[in-house]
Amino acid sequence: MTAIKHALQRDIFTPNDERLLSIVNVCKAGKKKRNCFLCATVTTERPVQVNVVKVKKSDKGDFYKRQTAWALRDLAVVDAKDAVKENPEFDLHFDKVYKWVASSAVEKNTFISCIWKLNQRYLRKKIDFINVSSQLLEESVPSGENQSVAGGDEEAVDEYQELNAREEQDIEIMMEGCEYAIANAEAFAEKLSRELQVLDGANIQSIMASEKQVNILMKLLDEALKEVDQIEIKLSSYEEMLQSVKEQMDQISESNHLIHLSYTNNVKLLSEIEFLVNHMDLAKGHIKALQEGDLTSSRGIEACTNAADALLQCMNVALRPGHDMLHAVKQQQQRFSDLREQFARRLASHLNSVFVQQGHDQSSTLAQHSVELTLPNHHPFHRDLLRYAKLMEWLKNTDYGKYEGLTKNYMDYLSRLYEREIKDFFEVAKIKMTGTTKEGKKFGLHGSSGKLTGSTSSLNKLSVQSSGNRRSQSSSLLDMGNMSASDLDVADRTKFDKIFEQVLSELEPLCLAEQDFISKFFKLQQHQNISGTTANETEEIDGGNLSRSYISGAPQTISSEKDMIRQMMTKIFRCIEPELNNLIALGDKIDSFNSLYMLVKMSHHVWTAQNVDPASFLSTTLGNVLVTVKRNFDKCISNQMKQMDEVKISKKSKVGILPFVAEFEEFAALAESIFKNAERRGDLDKAYTKLIRAVFISVEKVANESQKTPRDVVMMENFHHIFATLSRLKISCLEAEKKEAKLKYTEHLQSYVVYSLGQPLEKLNHFFEGVEARVAQGIREEEVSYQLAFNKQELRKVIKEYPGKEVKKGLDNLYKKVDKHLCEEENLLQVVWHSMQDEFIRQYKHFEGLIARCYPGSGITMEFTIQDILDYCSSIAQSH
Repeated sequence: MTAIKHALQRDIFTPNDERLLSIVNVCKAGKKKRNCFLCATVTTERPVQVNVVKVKKSDKGDFYKRQTAWALRDLAVVDAKDAVKENPEFDLHFDKVYKWVASSAVEKNTFISCIWKLNQRYLRKKIDFINVSSQLLEESVPSGENQSVAGGDEEAVDEYQELNAREEQDIEIMMEGCEYAIANAEAFAEKLSRELQVLDGANIQSIMASEKQVNILMKLLDEALKEVDQIEIKLSSYEEMLQSVKEQMDQISESNHLIHLSYTNNVKLLSEIEFLVNHMDLAKGHIKALQEGDLTSSRGIEACTNAADALLQCMNVALRPGHDMLHAVKQQQQRFSDLREQFARRLASHLNSVFVQQGHDQSSTLAQHSVELTLPNHHPFHRDLLRYAKLMEWLKNTDYGKYEGLTKNYMDYLSRLYEREIKDFFEVAKIKMTGTTKEGKKFGLHGSSGKLTGSTSSLNKLSVQSSGNRRSQSSSLLDMGNMSASDLDVADRTKFDKIFEQVLSELEPLCLAEQDFISKFFKLQQHQNISGTTANETEEIDGGNLSRSYISGAPQTISSEKDMIRQMMTKIFRCIEPELNNLIALGDKIDSFNSLYMLVKMSHHVWTAQNVDPASFLSTTLGNVLVTVKRNFDKCISNQMKQMDEVKISKKSKVGILPFVAEFEEFAALAESIFKNAERRGDLDKAYTKLIRAVFISVEKVANESQKTPRDVVMMENFHHIFATLSRLKISCLEAEKKEAKLKYTEHLQSYVVYSLGQPLEKLNHFFEGVEARVAQGIREEEVSYQLAFNKQELRKVIKEYPGKEVKKGLDNLYKKVDKHLCEEENLLQVVWHSMQDEFIRQYKHFEGLIARCYPGSGITMEFTIQDILDYCSSIAQSH
């Protein structure tokens, strides 16, 4: 350990002007054992700095390097772990706790003792030594190797005191006067002693000579003391005199403080009184307006509005602490509450009277609107009520109960009024829809010029009669629904379209105007949400009562004022949706194709309403009705498909163009004219796809079941009709079906032509079929004539059976048969005849080619030419 200590002193601490006092070999506790040294050092320069340095051996060689240094002043705690038993573990608490295990308990104790002595000598700082033996903390410790360093060196450092400059100069002068001082130290010491004795004797003689002066000084001091006593006596008398003055000044000061406090209190009291007077004083004119103001005239309403606002400001003034305990303030607040209650009651009563009066006035105008398809205008009613909008806002903020009561009464009165108007309006619409048709009589409705035969009372009777005879009319309505669309006049559909559009055009502005009025009159924001409340604090709508919740006693809407508007609109216009559904049902029963008109019109109005406000009452209601219209449209498509599946054809007459094919043409033409530039084109495209597939399947089904008309004719005529329809209408979503229809038409035309032409030259066909069969079996074409059944004599015999006259006769019979198969509506006779002519000529050329190849040089030819065939076909076509 001594060698290591000297090595560390030489290599590490001497270059840094430090002296190594103690060293301990340690390793970190709890980790892989890697030894290092903790060293206690002091600097050689003053002021002395004490450090604890961690030194470890380098990984690249045998030399040591300085790793970490801590100042001893940063050491807070030294924990020796156990003060009784020998334990090599100890902790040093610097910025964090460092846990060490010494190589031996002796080294640990020596190091801790050195740390304690350095702390006591240089720092005088209270470092906590815990779990340390008291013997280690004594001033003197047992001698040892490290103790000699920690003890002897420190004492030497402490006893040594460096000479200052003056002391060094005096010693040099003294030594220069005694040249032998260095050679003979005893002689020099004796000389110094003699000089010191001489100086002491001189000092004693000087003291004895100054005794007289000391006595004089003492006398002067006695006189001074007497003067001081006299001054103290005078000061005591002055103090007694000033004591009374002090008491008087204290009284004056206390009086001034009370006066200032009184003044301050008066100023504050005046400020508080002015505040209360300025903010809680309601003018007499406002009081009179609230008590007796005219609520019928515009000037009176304005005066009442201003008075109500002033009252609200007085009631909502933010009182300062303690104001609410003043009797006058309580009286004024009670007076304001009475005024508010009185005026709120008077305002609510007046507005209820206005609601009732306006409802009666509006009912008187129903008669003039009942004969026309228009709804009464409520703008004058709204204009008159909007004068009270600010008062309604005041009532909403001050007395929500009366505000809610007015809202409920308004909904009750207006819902009954609108119900009468809307029901009469829809009755007029129903009469106009059915007035020009024979079915109108089945409903008990008369008149075709758009005018009613009776008054509003007759409309009510008509409605009762209609509902009473519902069962008896149901069968006729079903018959109407099953009528073919082609049996109805196009003018009736156009008229229905206009009436339906007029109905929607009248309802839309009516709802928008009422919604705008409700928002303005009841001060409900249509586009501003209000924070909601918890679900257990709400009351749902029941019979018109608005949803509400209570937060600190103040009612507020559940989620938003926009929801409140929609709830009010739903209550007021509760009859619109069922009336629209009834009208839609009537239109659908009159003509199922009316669902196309209604789908387009309703879709457009829903789209318009959603662009304005997707969550509004109008948008929601029209959206619900649109669902019904779409359901009727789908039902119309399903009915057509069902009729196709159930179609039955006559076994005695030719088929021709099937009814559902003609109906699809009518439907498609009508739909294209209706859905031009419509928003819901996708619904129609889906319906097209379903219908055309059903048409294709039903045509093939009927063709397979047909007995009178050949299958190819049924397929050819109907698919030609479908192809012509799709080509004319240019429906983009049915391009694939159009190509398929053309392909089926062409295939079945060719099949019908080939099948029909096999009959006029039947024996010739059979003969050449046999020839082709022999060739197919491997016989060479020029050797076929050597076959007994197909020699030249047999060929001449077959050809002689078909002279030109017989061919023309056979073609004439074929033309007549084809004419019987084909229908006149499609006009395909000439097309089929021309195709037969081309096919006959192709067969003729084929027969001639076989004769030339199989019977070369025989000179055998047909008894008619291609020109003869053309002449025969032209002559037959012209003759018929």
